[in-house]
Amino acid sequence: MKLSKLFKTLAVSFAALLVVSVIATVVPQTAKAASNNSSVSAIKKRGTIKIAVFGDLPPYGWVNKSGKRVGYDVALARQVGKDLGVKVKFVQVNADSRVDALNSNKADLVLANFTVNADRKKQVDFAKSYMKVSVGVISPKSKTVTKASQLNGKKVIVTKGTTAETYFTKHSNGVTLQKYDSKTQQFNALKNGRAAALADDNSYLFAWAKKHSNYKVGIKSIGPHQYIAPGIKKGNKSLLNWTNKEITKLNKKDFFTQDYNKNLKPYFGSDVKPSDIIITSNK
Repeated sequence: MKLSKLFKTLAVSFAALLVVSVIATVVPQTAKAASNNSSVSAIKKRGTIKIAVFGDLPPYGWVNKSGKRVGYDVALARQVGKDLGVKVKFVQVNADSRVDALNSNKADLVLANFTVNADRKKQVDFAKSYMKVSVGVISPKSKTVTKASQLNGKKVIVTKGTTAETYFTKHSNGVTLQKYDSKTQQFNALKNGRAAALADDNSYLFAWAKKHSNYKVGIKSIGPHQYIAPGIKKGNKSLLNWTNKEITKLNKKDFFTQDYNKNLKPYFGSDVKPSDIIITSNK
């Protein structure tokens, strides 16, 4: 073979290898079950599941005076760990850090009043829903807001990363949003009179109003119903499939009604019924 022809052959081969290398770099590789640290088999092997929960949101997830984590979502988290046969490691999150907790592998599963919406579905996978809620608006009884038009030109408090923030961003109608990082901060802002009202999921606004008699949920529902579901890192089919089966199984055992009666009912007033909150059938 002539030298020039040899160089040409080598050049073509090198170019082909370069193309293959570039394609391998650009195209995302599908994670194998063995390399997925949040797969069911990996969780069982290490004996621990990392579950993200709220730490300041009664009655869903908070730390009581004895330093114990309690609440509706926390009870569900413990049941998940029990049924998986592993210990639960709680990861405390704020509303706007739930997605990051999954994507950074800080958590395997999010059970933190996680509302399903189109934007979040692009970032994480959701298992079957176990609760339904809608946005509500709470305000001082002395100046109760009972309809959306009363908020025109007013300040409304929300927590970053919540459905309430999304709703009022899209349907502002002259409303100025005050955004806070945590539930504690947002309710303190309301008590300090920093805004005319506060918007959040109606279920825990009912609970908060029961403990704070000077405030009232004047708008019980605004916008469409939303659904609460476990959040899982996108593409983690192993844990997604297991969690879907778990939600179905727990419904058949009437777990969510029992969880409601123990952890939610004591915090809600007569305005709220179990059927307003929990989903008791999930095929």
